[in-house]
Amino acid sequence: MIEQAIFIVILAAAVYLFWKNAAKVRRNILLGREADYNNRPSDRWATMARVALGQSKMTKRPVAAILHIFVYVGFVIINIEVMEILIDGLFGSHRVFSKPLGSFYGMLIGSFEVLALLVLISCAIFLVRRNVLRLKRFTGQEMSDWPKSDANYILITEILLMTAFLTMNAADYKLQALHYSHYLQVGSFPVSGFIAPLLPSAAGALVMVERVCWWFHIIGILAFLNYLPYSKHFHILLAFPNTYYSRLQPKGQFANMDSVTNEVKAMLDPSFVPEPAEISRFGAKDVTDLTWKNLMDAYTCTECGRCTSVCPANITGKKLSPRKIMMDTRDRITEVGNNIDKHGKDYIDDKTLLDNYISREELWACTTCNACVDACPVNINPLEIITEMRRYVVMEESQAPASLNNMFGNMENNGAPWKYSQADRFNWAEKE
Repeated sequence: MIEQAIFIVILAAAVYLFWKNAAKVRRNILLGREADYNNRPSDRWATMARVALGQSKMTKRPVAAILHIFVYVGFVIINIEVMEILIDGLFGSHRVFSKPLGSFYGMLIGSFEVLALLVLISCAIFLVRRNVLRLKRFTGQEMSDWPKSDANYILITEILLMTAFLTMNAADYKLQALHYSHYLQVGSFPVSGFIAPLLPSAAGALVMVERVCWWFHIIGILAFLNYLPYSKHFHILLAFPNTYYSRLQPKGQFANMDSVTNEVKAMLDPSFVPEPAEISRFGAKDVTDLTWKNLMDAYTCTECGRCTSVCPANITGKKLSPRKIMMDTRDRITEVGNNIDKHGKDYIDDKTLLDNYISREELWACTTCNACVDACPVNINPLEIITEMRRYVVMEESQAPASLNNMFGNMENNGAPWKYSQADRFNWAEKE
């Protein structure tokens, strides 16, 4: 009963803290402007199934895709085992699913162990790729101490959790062989059976090993759950809604502002009577000028670097990194949320996403080629944030680069980006 009471307190505290921190992230996301992403639900479900559940965009890098699938499938399926642990902890039972599932239970435990081993190996390889091989896409100006440490913390935690799970099963396996207490002979242990000879033979010591690993495993999972809202690994949960709310329009298509569209229509047709349209800031200067979907993108970013690795501007030495755009957006909206918690919703800290986080040099280095959008494994759209900030610079501040201002002038005067008048446009085709 003491163990059950302790377990219930720990579980309740973990669930409460996660709910509280996840609610803050949700609140931060909803600080963005409203946007309608509820059209074409069947296409959205299909996109989520293909991209988030099916991992379709991961396959562009086969090695990483295979390893990630091992971790992903292992994470999902081993959670069935976590359900059993939770029930055992709440009711003081032991392997509660073994009797109702019968022989199928043995197959489940065996598959869990194989998956746990694959997760362990995959995480070890990921650690080597990051810290020994130092793949280029895991480096960059934005990959400071915290982003590097964050990835390593999760990978090491996964390895420890899988090791504890296999060791727990190994001790359980030996106790079953000894017919000790309530340790019934159930399950199949194809991996932990190899670990069992390394454990002590005394029943008391085996019970201690099994209980320590059991507690370490479940507390580790609950701690991992509460770490997610502070980590890039929140994409484990957000990848599904983020891909559901993906843009279904062609990549790069601009979202017109109703207020501007009405003005243009009125200029072309004096009889046009515009519908009332909300007049807001042109483009985005700070994170609250972006849509809630842009902010969800930022919290979903896995910092994998695929976007930056294919960015032609970054490849040619420009300052732009699409990954940094997303990380800066996430850091800024988190800062805004923290200010609300500390000082109230009307607090202004005199900082903005533009200039304080993202420089104008980064914005104008973008070629709007959509390579980053295409590369992202969870359908994040850095280009949308860049173009909205450009829109602010051009329409609110009139501070576009000189080359663009020349083009704007030519469009206004000549109806084309070039400096030649319309009458001279076909001079090149004339014969000498």
